[in-house]
Parts: sequence; C-alpha cells; structure tokens
Amino acid sequence: MENCLFCKIAAGTIPSSKVHEDDELLVFKDIHPAAPVHLLIIPKRHIHTLSDCTSSDTELLGRMLALVPQLAAQHDCQVKVDNAGNRSGGFKTLINSGPDGGQEVYHLHIHLIGGPHPWRGQS
Repeated sequence: MENCLFCKIAAGTIPSSKVHEDDELLVFKDIHPAAPVHLLIIPKRHIHTLSDCTSSDTELLGRMLALVPQLAAQHDCQVKVDNAGNRSGGFKTLINSGPDGGQEVYHLHIHLIGGPHPWRGQS
C-alpha cells in the first residue's frame, strides 16, 4: 500500500529499530512504548486488519504468534519458573482491529508488551 506507514517501514523507506526480519515478517520497537519492552510484529504483506484475514492467512498468523515467545526470551520478559515453581516475568500480546478496537495504523500488527512493572495495569 502506497501510503501505509508500516509498508514503508517494511520496504526500508522509513527507518525503524528492527529486532527481527525474515522473508515474511518484520519486528521493530514501538516509537511510543507503553512498557520497557514494546515490539510490533508485522507481516511484510499488507493486510489492513485482523478482520481482513481468511483461512489462507492461518500459517502467517501462526508464524507471527509463534515468534512472540522467542522475542520475549530475547528481550528478557519471558515467563520464568524458579526451583520452587514460582512464576515471574511475563508479557502480553495485543492486536487492535478497527476504530473501536483502537487501531491507529491500518496494517495488521501484534504488540508484544513486557518488562518490569509498573506498566502491568495498562491495556
């Protein structure tokens, strides 16, 4: 899409703080982070919203979601379990879809949000 911000980032015409790139996906740091770790996972192919996905997008969506725990571990916000079974750390994922869903950039993306508190209570 000619006027899509994320398409321009994927094409390299607008710079970003890339943390991962492969043939289909690009991951970069959010420019207005809501937490110490705030990454955006986008497909390089333009898809407006999650509502525009069909069964033909199942593998792409699966790859996007499967990348989340790897990125969380790389950025030290994965769920950790100590020897006593106590859990710490963690992250959340978010996909905004459409105006009522809070979507600001109309290119499908997953937010990976994590890191130390106090951000935890925010949505």
